[in-house]
Amino acid sequence: MTKWPLLLTLALGASAGASWIFYAFAGVEQRPISATETRRAADTLATPQDVDHVTLLDDQLKRLKITHAKERIFRKEKEEIGTINFNEDLTVQIFPPYPGRILSVFAQTGQDVKKGEILFTLDSPDLLQAESALISAAGVARLTMQNLTRLQELLKTHVAAQKDVEQAISDQQTAEGALNTARNALLVYGKTDHEIDHIIEQRLADSTLVVRSPVDGRITLRNASPGLFVQPGSGSAPYTVANIDTMWMIANVAETDSPAFQIGQRVRVKIDAFPDRDFDSKITMIDSMVDPNTRRVLMRSEVENPRRELRSGMFAKFVISTGQPMRSVAIPLDGVVREGDGSMTIWVAEGRNTFGRRTVTTGVAQDGYWQILVGANPGEGVVTEGALFLSNTSAALSD
Repeated sequence: MTKWPLLLTLALGASAGASWIFYAFAGVEQRPISATETRRAADTLATPQDVDHVTLLDDQLKRLKITHAKERIFRKEKEEIGTINFNEDLTVQIFPPYPGRILSVFAQTGQDVKKGEILFTLDSPDLLQAESALISAAGVARLTMQNLTRLQELLKTHVAAQKDVEQAISDQQTAEGALNTARNALLVYGKTDHEIDHIIEQRLADSTLVVRSPVDGRITLRNASPGLFVQPGSGSAPYTVANIDTMWMIANVAETDSPAFQIGQRVRVKIDAFPDRDFDSKITMIDSMVDPNTRRVLMRSEVENPRRELRSGMFAKFVISTGQPMRSVAIPLDGVVREGDGSMTIWVAEGRNTFGRRTVTTGVAQDGYWQILVGANPGEGVVTEGALFLSNTSAALSD
């Protein structure tokens, strides 16, 4: 009896031992216990005991943590694993309207840009030709307007003929049409009306084409570099800009689970990088086909990203409610032990120093608690820290 406190103290403190026994189930990890020290602790028990009951001395109780079982609300949910991606409906590949060689780049990958902000410039022979055509058309329009004005004055004094005035009107209208066409061509290049007026006033053509962002967003890809020759719609886009106020979560759902999901259904998205937060989301697409190889269905939800902190490629899962919440007895995860035969057990305080093992039926593990369907009652004292030690000690007794 004199060696009992020392040996059992060693057993209860065996978490620092070199031989490790881990209990891992549903993400639960208990402190390591030396199998040798557990055997020694079992050998020091003062009185004969059956394998489902252990009696401790007063000093040893301080090593255990006892929590009273209580009721909690458990949600009936289904989870699906996926990844975060950019919202392709709000993603724009930016090409120049005409071919040319890049002169300068002004934005980097990951940079937020506003609509109209300059991304890059390039030397475009087509732009030079279009500006030259504009200057020529503006000159012709100016000349035809002057000629029309002169003939109209001469008509008043009967020096000019009516048919000459009518021809001048026709020429002036044709010239105005050609000028409008030339202006519209430069609008396609991204020139503003102010810039076009400046070209006409200065009569100076410049082959430098400025390419701006057509939307607000974040640059997700940059293939542009000085000297690179680019063409519209050919090869990789020089820039890709995405609006990241919303993101996509892409998941491949098991065929048998797919009936639980509907387009428009609200879901909670949990991101591995932000374990303590939920993100609002809504299912926007469910594929009409099942993959014949994996027997899974492609599903997409749109995730709100107000802080713009989600990134493409992040691991995530979305959670949906599949039924009414249930109130059940709850026990902390480390208070439930998975035994060698696969059964789930708890250790219940049966007296001041005595603890009995009880087999329980578990439901789901949520928010750090096991749902106990059968085997525990609210208010019962259940061992949490030290539960695995008691099970190992009991196993040593049976050897």
